[in-house]
Amino acid sequence: MAMPKQDTNTLRALQGLENGSPSVRLRAALAVGTTPHEGFIDHLIERCAVEPEFSVREMLTWALTRHPSPTTVTRLIDELGSERAQARSQALHTLSKIGDPQAWPAITRALLTDADDEVARCAWRAAVALVPAGERSALAEVLATQFGRGERDTQLSLSRAVIALGEAAVPALRAAMMDGAPHVRQHAIATERLSRDPDAGFEFAIEEAKRIVALGPNSQDG
Repeated sequence: MAMPKQDTNTLRALQGLENGSPSVRLRAALAVGTTPHEGFIDHLIERCAVEPEFSVREMLTWALTRHPSPTTVTRLIDELGSERAQARSQALHTLSKIGDPQAWPAITRALLTDADDEVARCAWRAAVALVPAGERSALAEVLATQFGRGERDTQLSLSRAVIALGEAAVPALRAAMMDGAPHVRQHAIATERLSRDPDAGFEFAIEEAKRIVALGPNSQDG
């Protein structure tokens, strides 16, 4: 697609996305988002897949949200099949920001259980943002298979996703709280505690869950 002839500054900005300076790339992404055009979408998505700086990736995502949703979402869905983990995670992150329901079928179980923690975390957030009301329970069941996974940040992301599903997640959460694997049970118990007392914080919920798992099932009564 031909670029607008008058947008010489934006064409220069597209070149700036490849600059070695993060500050230049940040300004370039801002410029492209300020003057959106469908011809810029592929450039932005391609840069998302390789951009090393978090702040620049966030600006690239913002720039993509400024472009026509149907075209952008279709292109982002294609990116979910990329072999590059960052391409998948950034596409999911951007889809969650756009919030277009047409992306929901593309949030597959494979993405929700992706071996890369960042991809999985982005998939959880996107799924919660896009899931139709009638599929929230089914989503919760898939998310529950990930209890006990990863380090603190990954576990907190999963807990927040499950909690965001509200009552629809209760059966899956309760089942996970009785799981035979202590690390799964511990994470599920911490999630349930956090849902009841968000102000307590995740660290407190985890420590409380460790105590409960160590003491046995009867200790959950308190």
